[in-house]
Amino acid sequence: MAGFDLKGKRIWVAGDRGMVGSAVVRRLATESCEIVTAVRGRVDLRRQDSVERFIADEKPDAIVVAAAKVGGILANDTRPAEFLYDNLMIEANIIHAAHQNDVNRLVFLGSSCIYPKFAPQPMTEDALLTGPLESTNEWYAIAKIAGIKLCQAYRKQYGRDYVSAMPTNLYGPNDNFDLQSSHVLPALMVKIHDAHASGAPTVPVWGTGTPRREFLHVDDCADGIVFIMKSYSGAEHLNLGTGVDVSIRELAESIARTVGYRGEFVFDTSKPDGTPRKLMNVDRMKALGWQARIPLDDGIRTTYQWFLENRRALRGVA
Repeated sequence: MAGFDLKGKRIWVAGDRGMVGSAVVRRLATESCEIVTAVRGRVDLRRQDSVERFIADEKPDAIVVAAAKVGGILANDTRPAEFLYDNLMIEANIIHAAHQNDVNRLVFLGSSCIYPKFAPQPMTEDALLTGPLESTNEWYAIAKIAGIKLCQAYRKQYGRDYVSAMPTNLYGPNDNFDLQSSHVLPALMVKIHDAHASGAPTVPVWGTGTPRREFLHVDDCADGIVFIMKSYSGAEHLNLGTGVDVSIRELAESIARTVGYRGEFVFDTSKPDGTPRKLMNVDRMKALGWQARIPLDDGIRTTYQWFLENRRALRGVA
């Protein structure tokens, strides 16, 4: 483990307008560093020349690759080309341009979906590439696996200090609440909120309600990313999660308690469940000295408050 002093450094947060990137910006604001962001329209991360010009002009000392095309089961399953191509281009362009411009410190963010569908639980980092992926999000997973390997390749060939972190399912301020492309927690929050507001007796939920998922508040994630940037310098990727999971039914019930909804859930078993369980082993991060601090119920409560304050401005949400 080697330290990276953030004091006085210029840190580019790629994807600063997204949920994760904006949380990383908030967290870095507490450090003595300069945060670099891209004005909308200035850089197209899918175009190599655009990314190279931006990095050459801004000269960051380190980069957090939080930019990605993301979405839930529906989005991944119906737009596979976008999820594979866009994510491959974004990560490849940034990592290569970082190397070309002698940026020696970079943290790449992946996803827990990189692991095989039936990986032993909780999933350890060495489960990568040991079995078939979940078919509904394999396109995104393959892109993220390529990003991990790209960081390792630039480390092996050029000695670059590029590391990768794999966050579990994230939620919090600036999440995507559009039902056509959102993940399970914000999607359930919108459905339950709407049912409560309209007095609907039931809420439809995809699948059986039995799959188990792990949820990490995005502010915890950002804190973990900054910890990794400051403290970790290894070739192997690190799992970033809570080490605790809940069933989809339990998640819906927790959100309902927060919202005040007293109706029932109707589980649509014609819809896919996805991976039966996704729980990450976080022993390596704990051994390094970091662990998540925000309990799920508290995180849901503050996220719902953010949703209420911002829902009028959210695309696809009434």
